[in-house]
Amino acid sequence: MKLQPQVYELKVTLEGIRPPIWRRFRVRDDITLEKLHDLLQSIMGWTNSHLHQLMIGGTYYGHRDPELPHRQDEKGVLLRQILQKPKERLIYEYDFGDSWEHSVVLEQVLAHEPRARYPVILAGKRACPPEDCGGVSGYYHLLEVLASPRHPEHRDLVEWAGGSFDPEAFDVGALNRALHGGAFRATIKGWVKG
Repeated sequence: MKLQPQVYELKVTLEGIRPPIWRRFRVRDDITLEKLHDLLQSIMGWTNSHLHQLMIGGTYYGHRDPELPHRQDEKGVLLRQILQKPKERLIYEYDFGDSWEHSVVLEQVLAHEPRARYPVILAGKRACPPEDCGGVSGYYHLLEVLASPRHPEHRDLVEWAGGSFDPEAFDVGALNRALHGGAFRATIKGWVKG
């Protein structure tokens, strides 16, 4: 018997950064962990340039990799198989060098609305750190230098960060339009289900 889908309201928070960088969003509970990874990349602002893994209760999930044999393949695991009740959480680690850890908490389980589009981003705060900035300590250093025009590294890091990095920037409407406008959706066939 096929289970009827439900909707999970989740909050993802980048660990170790204050003030926090977070997003609240809704997805169907039958999304695979592989597609959840793709979604987290998009909603947080990462570029999927590094390895990742998801962890819960001592079990690790990710892409099949002979160098990481202890990990389970994320392709065949549904989110509802590892999270079932509000307050349960998993850890999403991205970029093993910078070691960005994200806490993903199931906040509520809702009835599926057949005509609704999922995923949908409900809220969030602050921009994701730039790729390869050196983890939490590197990010704090980057913010300090960008805020100090007289710092000897200021010019170089402004250029490295693209000239206009705003750590406070976040636009929920623009992110939802990007998710449902085709560019991201086309890369993940079948992940947007009504």
